[in-house]
Amino acid sequence: MSEKPSDSRPIGVFDSGLGGLTTVRQLLRRLPHEHIVYFGDTGRVPYGTRGEDVIRRYAAQDCAFLMQHDVKIIIAACGTVSSVAPNVLKELPLPTISVVNPASRVAASVTKNGIIGVLGTAATVKSGSYAKAVKAAKPDAKIHAIACPMFVPIVENGWNGVKDEVAKLAVERYLQPLKDAGADTVILGCTHFPLLAPVIQNFLGDDVILVDAGEEAARVCQVQLAETGMLNRENEGEGDVNFYVSDQPSGFSTLAERFLGVPVKKNVHVVDPGTL
Repeated sequence: MSEKPSDSRPIGVFDSGLGGLTTVRQLLRRLPHEHIVYFGDTGRVPYGTRGEDVIRRYAAQDCAFLMQHDVKIIIAACGTVSSVAPNVLKELPLPTISVVNPASRVAASVTKNGIIGVLGTAATVKSGSYAKAVKAAKPDAKIHAIACPMFVPIVENGWNGVKDEVAKLAVERYLQPLKDAGADTVILGCTHFPLLAPVIQNFLGDDVILVDAGEEAARVCQVQLAETGMLNRENEGEGDVNFYVSDQPSGFSTLAERFLGVPVKKNVHVVDPGTL
């Protein structure tokens, strides 16, 4: 009996900042033996308020950087890039995963009343990407997309606790129309937003299903690597994670730990954005 194929090359993950670490968190849970290279473009964050041409250029540069590390697959753990620059991913000579399609398919399958909310950056909402993907799976779905630009700084400042008044007020302000519409399923379309999930859940109620776009992308990655014989079967221990950022922000370790769920004390490298 022949041995199953193995691919020890790393998984590449990128985001406009550190929010994509929530996707890495899910990859570590599902694929502990895999090596991961993460690039957070912290020197040029945010992407969500920039023009489409700039977003596409940054996405192409981020992917090119990861390919220099011989990654076997790339996950765009950025709702903005996944929404505005999907063609950048499709044109790459290796498998890619965006956060839009996996989350949209799940939302379409679990909703009971067909009313689905989408929370994202201004660029994500403007693109209509989630609405298009959801309707491809469920044509009669009613989509309510809401841009929540304040969620990112709230999370990065650590104001995302269930008792934090800043988080509670922002969630109420943004999501009241969604609550009034009776949405029973909500896509967290930015990888920062899972850190606000408890506050969002408290406001919308326990009956509302929250779909974590980053988690669904990690699930699809696991399935795709298994089906194509690209899992790392040689490593019996925990895989290495190398972190690259285009600017190391003040309090990086604290921020990264908030997203990743575990301390980040090594393998952090700063890349000059001018070299991308």
